[in-house]
Amino acid sequence: MGTKVTSRHRSREKALHLLYRLDISEGETTGGTAPLEEEDYGAALAAGVTAHGAEIDKLIEDFCENWSVDRMAVVDRNILRLAVFELLYRREVPYKVVIDEAVELANRYCSEDSGAFINGVLDRIFKDFITKKKPLKV
Repeated sequence: MGTKVTSRHRSREKALHLLYRLDISEGETTGGTAPLEEEDYGAALAAGVTAHGAEIDKLIEDFCENWSVDRMAVVDRNILRLAVFELLYRREVPYKVVIDEAVELANRYCSEDSGAFINGVLDRIFKDFITKKKPLKV
């Protein structure tokens, strides 16, 4: 794994931790320490998810039959939020990387079935919404 990939992966993990803390504390959290590049990318991801939260949650709910974001496990919903933000707003990142990273985070931090669930939701969002509205790198 190259340095850039490793750094981005760590940034996503840090963003996930921050989003988790924000979610369970209803917006109040303290920052952690990280190397500057990681901190910047991770913080940018978390800030983007926060800024576009309503739009992201609506899109997730539109593609999750019979599931509201509030009913999802905290980590699952924050992995989805993070990945959807990257798919919508970080178009320089190939969609396959975004989905693979989300599944990897789910496999590490969530239940046994979460990776497949997250993969399915993100794949549907990408194929049925993003490719029709916002073409991305493949």
